[in-house]
Order: sequence, then C-alpha cells, then structure tokens
Amino acid sequence: MSKQHSPGFLKIVEQARAEIVECNVAQLKQKLEESNPPALIDVREESEYAAGHVPGSVHLSKGVIERDIESMFPDPNTELYLLCGGGFRSVLAADNLRKMGYLNVTSVDGGWKAWTAAGYPTLKPNP
Repeated sequence: MSKQHSPGFLKIVEQARAEIVECNVAQLKQKLEESNPPALIDVREESEYAAGHVPGSVHLSKGVIERDIESMFPDPNTELYLLCGGGFRSVLAADNLRKMGYLNVTSVDGGWKAWTAAGYPTLKPNP
C-alpha cells in the first residue's frame, strides 16, 4: 500500500520541484558509473538507511542536512544527488541546499523505491 501524502505536503513539494533539477534512477545509475561520480546523499531517516541503501551513498537525513552539509561538502560547486524513499523529501532538501548556495544539486525522482524496483545494487544488513 502506497503512502498517502497530505495536500499541504504535496503543495510545498510541487513548489520546490519547480525550483530544482531532477533525474530518474537510470540517470543516477549512469552518473554513479562514471570515472568521477557525484556524491550521493541519502536523506531518509537513519533506520531507513540502515535497512538498505545505495552502495557508496552517504547518510545525511532530511532532519540534519542543512545543518551538516557544509562540513561534509564545503564546496558549493560539488555535484550532489539526493535520494529519499520516493522522491519527495529529496526535492525539499534539494531546494533548501539551492537556497543555501549549492549550485549543482539534483533530486532523484522515485528515490529508493524506484532504485530497488529497477533491480539496481543495494547494500542491506545481514539477517
């Protein structure tokens, strides 16, 4: 069963979406296979990230990304890709990073759900 988002949440996501750059998971996978791949930031909650994530991603949850981004990626020209569960929280985080002066931020449409549905590689804890 798919999560139903509230109208107010969807409204701010759509407003932010108009201001940011997005890609799909196939485009992200292609970027990650380049000789100099971009940074991939997983903005999901810690428990979501711990349950499984894209290899090579770093975790900076939506709750702390604005606070911690400058210490992890001080150069505002760094190529950053943001991924969440379904592509909503990453839109909001990308918009905030844009407002902070980051110039090369992309939100991954479909997020973790689309990545796993496509059968792309994941890291999951051992049972």
